[in-house]
Amino acid sequence: ILLCPWLSNYDATCRLSQEIAENIHERNRQQRTGGNPAKINMTLRASLQKLKQNIAQLKESLLRASSSRRIMQSEADRRQNLIDDLLTKEKQLNATFKGDIAEPEPSRSTLMAGGAGASGGVAANPWLINESEETRGLTFGEIKQQQQRIIESQDAGLDALAAVISRQKIMGQEIGNELDEQNEIIDDLAHLVDKTDGRIRNETRRVKLVETKSASCANAIIVISLWRPPEGQE
Repeated sequence: ILLCPWLSNYDATCRLSQEIAENIHERNRQQRTGGNPAKINMTLRASLQKLKQNIAQLKESLLRASSSRRIMQSEADRRQNLIDDLLTKEKQLNATFKGDIAEPEPSRSTLMAGGAGASGGVAANPWLINESEETRGLTFGEIKQQQQRIIESQDAGLDALAAVISRQKIMGQEIGNELDEQNEIIDDLAHLVDKTDGRIRNETRRVKLVETKSASCANAIIVISLWRPPEGQE
């Protein structure tokens, strides 16, 4: 039997909520046994976000179907009740995941060590993790100040990097301007060389013309100097 897309998405969302509940139970078990639930916590955050998105999509799809009257009002009401149940389930899962800690700023030792519940059992504690040496022994206020110093240090590093990049940009612009000036000088030299070559060629032609005329004159002088009139005509 083929289900309509809305009911298929609803069933998938219900399965997702069940998987989240099982993962929270496993996370709590790891906390009680001293394990490291960091990985499963990351998975739970992603799954809870996905659950929220799925419910929003179901609500939007139901609104479109109801507005276009593709379903009867009774069916729309039934689906709205299903969505309301999912919303209640989502709130419960989020509260369970976060440990539902209502104190404004509980003592750090209370959060880091599992506390006893009202029934005397060990309560689920989302803060029970392997603490690093950097934060061990610090209060919440001190941890916040440490994080602020880290952020300020990172900001200072980014500012320094931005300054270096800005200086490199200025240097690049100066190098580009210098190259433009050098190119202009090279163009002027090339133009000057072309003019000089033209002048040299013109002068060479003039010298050759003078040499030709000089040779003709010299030949004429030699001919005249060697010429003798015939005897009896002197």
